Amino acid sequence: MSSEKAEAGTGKPPIRDALVAAAYQLFPERGYEQTTVDDIVALAGVGRRSFFRYFPSKEDVVFPDHERCLADMTAFLADGSDDEPVRRVCDAARLVLRMYAENPVFSVQRYRLTKQVPGLRAYELSVVWRYERALAEYLRRRFAARRDGTLQADVIAAAVVAAHNNALRSWLRSDGQGDAGATVGHALDYVQSAFGGVPLPPAVEQPEDVVVVVSRRGAPLWRVVQEIETTLGQG
Repeated sequence: MSSEKAEAGTGKPPIRDALVAAAYQLFPERGYEQTTVDDIVALAGVGRRSFFRYFPSKEDVVFPDHERCLADMTAFLADGSDDEPVRRVCDAARLVLRMYAENPVFSVQRYRLTKQVPGLRAYELSVVWRYERALAEYLRRRFAARRDGTLQADVIAAAVVAAHNNALRSWLRSDGQGDAGATVGHALDYVQSAFGGVPLPPAVEQPEDVVVVVSRRGAPLWRVVQEIETTLGQG
């Protein structure tokens, strides 16, 4: 039996949840930099090894659900080989929104904390980059046969992430008020209308230059060459 199941059987919150709750109780009280892992485990009532069983670093306890969400999004994309690609990546971005919307109070608290701590902002950007990379890799596979497929994949993935984050931060700045799904959905619909379902023009092969020269039968070769050079010079 896992430690989380054992904790659930006693009516106590799972250790992982207890660690997150302790961390977010201490961060506003003491400040993120001043709060240590030892402080967190002491308040959670667990050992230090338990912390690192769930979180590789203190930064990871600030973003406890991103690994799960990234795995869910990657699996979702893998199952969408028959869907319109841009719609699929927009729907994948909605999975990230769902993670935030499940607990608006926690999401707003994390947003405020991240704004205050430059190191957490950098960590968050690295997480966002992993989401964007997952979207781009999916689109690259779908656009492999297209001209400029890699370019399109990277541009669309960046657009999806930018639209999602713009709307998400607007919702977080409002303290989680209003319909997050509608706000983010509007932004993603904009991306889909710009990039989704638009056929790309076929590659156009440039015609080779053809030169027709009329020369007198029996003319010497040097004369024919001269006429060709004259014609090309006039083109």
